[in-house]
Amino acid sequence: MSLVTALIYRRRHRLLGRLVQEALALYGMEVPAAAEVGPGLTVFHRGFGTVLHPCTTLGADVTLYNGVTIGRADPWVPQERSAMRRVVVEDGAVLCAGAKVVCKEGVLTVGAGTVVGANAVLTRSTGPGEIWAGAPARKVGLREDSWVPAAARSYVPAPGNA
Repeated sequence: MSLVTALIYRRRHRLLGRLVQEALALYGMEVPAAAEVGPGLTVFHRGFGTVLHPCTTLGADVTLYNGVTIGRADPWVPQERSAMRRVVVEDGAVLCAGAKVVCKEGVLTVGAGTVVGANAVLTRSTGPGEIWAGAPARKVGLREDSWVPAAARSYVPAPGNA
């Protein structure tokens, strides 16, 4: 486990939480205490420039590269009036360098095992094992079955997400 990952897991510590948040800031990372982080998080390149919205849930074995942003697509609207509820990054997803995941309304889900390419701007939910790239991001492929968690292999996409 890297130092940055260890700090992320300790950011909710009762006594050291504020100090840990400041240490993460030295790495250019903003991971609020309200953000939920599952086990097995991998952060490459010390996560420099990574920002997570407080209403973010990262599943197990998620990989983040530097410069990832997860947040709202309507920052000009006061938080309490925003239609965005949460961003959920499911197990095994990979967010490459500079990827932006921005939610306009409701819950945006990055499917299990999904890859969001470098500098992609993802504005809608994905299915499991998909590869998304571009700005705005679009589905450009599928990962091999071995990369997708077994529970997600029987996923049927919602209309409009195929």
